[in-house]
Amino acid sequence: MADPLTLFTSIGLSEQKAKETLKNDALCSALKDAIAQAQRVLGASGVDKATGTLLYTMASRLRDPKRLGFLTDHIAQRKICTELQLAAALEFVKSHPQDPINQKEFESLCGVGVVITPEQVEDKVEKVIKKHKDQLLQERYRFNMGLLMGEARGGLMWADGKMIKNEVDIQVLHLLGPKTEADLEKKPKAQKAKAPGGEVKVKEELTMNGELKIEGRSLMDELRGVALNFHKPGENYKTEGYVVTPKTMDLLKQHLEFTGGQIRTRFPPEPNGILHIGHAKAINFNFGYAKANDGICYLRYDDTNPEKEEEKYFTAIKDMVEWLGYKPYEITHASDNFQRLYDLAVDLIRRGHAYVCHQRGEELKGHNPPPSPWRERPAEESLVLFDRMRRGLFAEGEVTLRMKIVMEDGKMDPVAYRIKYTAHHRTGDAWCIYPTYDYTHCLCDSIENITHSLCTKEFQARRSSYFWLCNALDVYCPVQWEYGRLNLTYTVVSKRKIIKLVEEGTVRDWDDPRLFTLTALRRRGFPSEAINNFCAKVGVTVAQATMEPHMLESCVRDVLNDHAPRAMAVLEPLKVTITNLPEGIQNDVRVPDFPANEFMGSHVVPFTRTIFIEQSDFREVMEKGYKRLTPDQPVGLRHAGYVVSVQKVIKDAQGRVVELEVHCCSSHEAAEKPKAFIHWVSEPQKCEIRLYERLFLHKNPEDPSEVPGGFLSDINPNSLQVIDSALVDISVSKAKVFDKFQFERVGYFALDPDSTADKLVFNRTVTLKEDPGKM
Repeated sequence: MADPLTLFTSIGLSEQKAKETLKNDALCSALKDAIAQAQRVLGASGVDKATGTLLYTMASRLRDPKRLGFLTDHIAQRKICTELQLAAALEFVKSHPQDPINQKEFESLCGVGVVITPEQVEDKVEKVIKKHKDQLLQERYRFNMGLLMGEARGGLMWADGKMIKNEVDIQVLHLLGPKTEADLEKKPKAQKAKAPGGEVKVKEELTMNGELKIEGRSLMDELRGVALNFHKPGENYKTEGYVVTPKTMDLLKQHLEFTGGQIRTRFPPEPNGILHIGHAKAINFNFGYAKANDGICYLRYDDTNPEKEEEKYFTAIKDMVEWLGYKPYEITHASDNFQRLYDLAVDLIRRGHAYVCHQRGEELKGHNPPPSPWRERPAEESLVLFDRMRRGLFAEGEVTLRMKIVMEDGKMDPVAYRIKYTAHHRTGDAWCIYPTYDYTHCLCDSIENITHSLCTKEFQARRSSYFWLCNALDVYCPVQWEYGRLNLTYTVVSKRKIIKLVEEGTVRDWDDPRLFTLTALRRRGFPSEAINNFCAKVGVTVAQATMEPHMLESCVRDVLNDHAPRAMAVLEPLKVTITNLPEGIQNDVRVPDFPANEFMGSHVVPFTRTIFIEQSDFREVMEKGYKRLTPDQPVGLRHAGYVVSVQKVIKDAQGRVVELEVHCCSSHEAAEKPKAFIHWVSEPQKCEIRLYERLFLHKNPEDPSEVPGGFLSDINPNSLQVIDSALVDISVSKAKVFDKFQFERVGYFALDPDSTADKLVFNRTVTLKEDPGKM
């Protein structure tokens, strides 16, 4: 046989394509086998370019090598002679992994032997054109030509698509003639539908029965839609890349008998840090997908690294999952399976798929570490050494157990077990060897009969090892599906970097409201519904999504606007004395909790001779466009029904305004309607207000090209402003931690855990409106 490069170019591959094929060992081997078999049927020079193209497509897409001979025969014998027939044949063998193949069913469903002549195509297209002739003459080239293609193909299922398109183009040209200038003009856009009041309808976006509606679809609907791309329970073998073994179908049958065909997912965080906004997407996807399909979702702690795991992280993770509104079907731990995982590792060694290696950690780093000289050591020897590892007879880092597999990213023989003389929070000193993620994750998924192992895109490089390990041990193999991570600009979410921020004193702890951990967002006052709504808006895509914080803040405003009761607070107080009210008088003013819907409740605040307003709501000198209080311009007091006008401005020794004396009258008695109504407090409660801005100055603080000095050099010095003498009306005096309010004209705020009976502390969640400067 000719050398591979010559062989591949002889069947019609370009030299470039042939060289690329030679770099892929599996494809190269499959294609050589297919060509050799085809040449036995057609002769050494009988494989033309059309046949060669089909052989290459088949070899590159076929996932079950045992079907290579079967399909090659059909291609060589010209029974499969189009890409369409080949695609159907590949789909058929993928969905029918067991022998024997039903030949009649295969030929019927794959169009084997069916030949569509040019005359058949011409006749069919002519009938379709005739059917739509009047509309074609009217709309000319603006007519949807895809409709003609679709209808023509409907009667010629196995016809070549290019042949149909060419015939459609020819017959349309014959009917309409060449395109004119009018045909080339852009089609005018359809007008948006208008609501009865003349306003353009916007995308529907509301919550019904606890589910976010986006353009009429709920999050659950979106997740049900995602299911259209997924395999059904028990049909794992239909998934791209899934490896079928002689035991696959029996294992899937046992799996279905155990689960009853139920969707099963899991959320598997490492308990070595606090969950962040990216985890919110993972929680929503795993729990939401299961819920949308009447399935179950486990919360499984991936607790295989005892050095970094702490009880506080276990508790915080569970709290955040429940805070987002999800209840795990069961809480499990990777450590629940330590003995079973060890037994499986022993079995893996016996089968010749793992070995004990003495290469040190530093030798294994980098892109091209040297192959292990112990790769082919006898299984009996590795079994003895692995037992010695288990009994603590080696030092940390002296030996590891490695799996015999090369991963997609080129990583060779990933570590399955390593030695750590660290007590585990659940198993104590029972173990001194601990399994790695690459070994543990797929096996725990198998043990829990997970149907859909949903993980972020960076784990795609581990998919082949996921399938390989389950199949190497002959255990049920779930399917790993990857989706894009959710990232935000102006923040960091790396555990290591957050710990650095805490150690440097830049932030107080993991729940500092300037961070985007879930505990921090809760402390800042972000409602869990808003975070879920944000995840729904971002959607579930394969591409990584990097979003601006203002998009999340917009979701927060939408929820708080409907659910945060109103109150009045003054951040920078200016004392105002109403001279025409007698000393000691107090009126009760009723303030609606939700002014847009007064049926949702109200509260009462006192109104006395002394009130306080914001310093910014008064100016001694009138300026153009300023609509609040000045010596020449009265204002109304919100909810009170009074209009006040300045009589006297009182200043301190430095010339600063410290008090106003004003006259008030009923708004009905005012000479003219005031240009503005300002908020105020009377007999208020003193409180501390914390105003938060972005923690980092640049969008991508981890990007060296944007921040050469590293993320710690990018801290915003004005990320926190503390106002310790703000005043709030007494309606909030009995608020509980995390209770949320809209302080009218100021922003949305939540009660911080630092609050005491003597002093309330409020965090500003978001401003009332988005700051255009933050876009």
